[in-house]
Amino acid sequence: MTLAERIHAAKAAGDIAALVGEIPYARWLGLSGKIEGDELVLAMKFAPHLIGNPSLPALHGGTLGALLESAAIFQLLYKAESVVLPKTITITIDYLRSAATVDTYACGTITRHGRRVANVSVAAWQDDRARPVATAIAHFLVMAET
Repeated sequence: MTLAERIHAAKAAGDIAALVGEIPYARWLGLSGKIEGDELVLAMKFAPHLIGNPSLPALHGGTLGALLESAAIFQLLYKAESVVLPKTITITIDYLRSAATVDTYACGTITRHGRRVANVSVAAWQDDRARPVATAIAHFLVMAET
């Protein structure tokens, strides 16, 4: 089964977890996805290898960035009509506070989806969604140039 077929099957079944599980880096990060209402929420299960500062301890900023970027990509795959893998043009991450060594969640919102470029805003939180630990604005190429 091709990637496009897997994306289509996951969208049709509403089972984004199957698609997330196919990506080795997502598995290493401990990512899982689920649909809550009309939202796709990505979860990063805490594991010791995700710690960046053992003296606090706190999650590594790179793992938070990967969670944010992944949430944006999966949001585009889930909501968009296309099954083309989005390619990151830019991503700007704001780290708002130290992320504790607990499970972390992220949800993206497509703010603009054009023929070639899509913009997604993402927030990551832990215990309280109203208090994000990091946010991001990402721009993706969603259609290869011809």
